[in-house]
Amino acid sequence: MNFQSAVPLLRIFDYAKAKEFYIDFLGFNLDWEHNYDKNFPMYCQLSKGQCHIHLSEHFGDCSPGAAIRIEMDDISAYQQQLLNKNYAYAKPEIVQQPWNTIEMPINDPFYNRLIFFQQL
Repeated sequence: MNFQSAVPLLRIFDYAKAKEFYIDFLGFNLDWEHNYDKNFPMYCQLSKGQCHIHLSEHFGDCSPGAAIRIEMDDISAYQQQLLNKNYAYAKPEIVQQPWNTIEMPINDPFYNRLIFFQQL
């Protein structure tokens, strides 16, 4: 048996707002998007490096308020990139944790929390 990396699925309520946050602010790429028709909920995949995330407007897919951890390096440089964008709804801070990581938690507009972290 060989397991691959997990792909978290996060609930969203407004696709345009999600794109503003995940693509314009965080710098993720839109890999693909899908909906069954013009008036149906959107489902998409985003990526940044080796990190992949699925976002869904579909009612039954998952609940808002999830938390995911995204391991990365050079978290200070990423924080500076984000602060330079002057995004009105988030000014991320880095916190050193007692379990030998530094972390930068950011809440999306739908109450999901992304915890970017770097091992020390």
